[in-house]
Amino acid sequence: MTFLRTVLVLGACSLSSAAAAGQFPLPQGCTAFATVQMRSCLVSQHYRCAGEPEGNQWAVQSDGQGPYFANLIDAETRWLQSYDLYTGEQDQLAEEKDPASFSELLERGQDDFDFFTESSFGELRRYVGQDRLTGRTETIDGIVLEQTAFELSAFDADGGLIWTRKGNQYIHRGWRIFFPGTEHFENSFGDKVDTVETPVDFALPGDKGFLENEPKYDCDVLSASLQLPRMDGGPRP
Repeated sequence: MTFLRTVLVLGACSLSSAAAAGQFPLPQGCTAFATVQMRSCLVSQHYRCAGEPEGNQWAVQSDGQGPYFANLIDAETRWLQSYDLYTGEQDQLAEEKDPASFSELLERGQDDFDFFTESSFGELRRYVGQDRLTGRTETIDGIVLEQTAFELSAFDADGGLIWTRKGNQYIHRGWRIFFPGTEHFENSFGDKVDTVETPVDFALPGDKGFLENEPKYDCDVLSASLQLPRMDGGPRP
């Protein structure tokens, strides 16, 4: 299953919103395991596909206008590929000086990473950062999550700072995934934005709301449509 096929499926269904009826068009050969409703008018769909290496998983994020960002991570939450579904830009993992390691985060309570991505437009970026477990757990809609503190900086090919992000996220040990939380973003021009994208509802297979793709929370706030540079396995590369 190539992602190009996934994008084509998403595009076809978005052109027929009545037929989609607000449901996420899960690609053929893929199995979803969670639908997550978040603050700031966001919803994410999480699934795995046949033929992918074990541990790989996709996430597609949608706002009030529909799907806008997709990313593929592996079992260590390494950012393998990402897709801007509005512009068509694709990014893929390039050189890794210090690969991200979910296992190291769980074992040591901290993981440092340093890697490059290259876009389909030929842009090279370097990401340097750290994830750290805070020791705090939180149960959201019956799902036990562990809080992290993170810092992340993006640099251009010449080493110039593009932006920095820092704040708190959440991890699910069993799913080996990050979820967004609260963060502060600042770019090299001095623009600053604080966001809250904390999970609110989890719908698992068989639950009401599973694969529903209409965001539910904070959608009446005009600023909710602001999107920061995406990286994750949820919110990071």
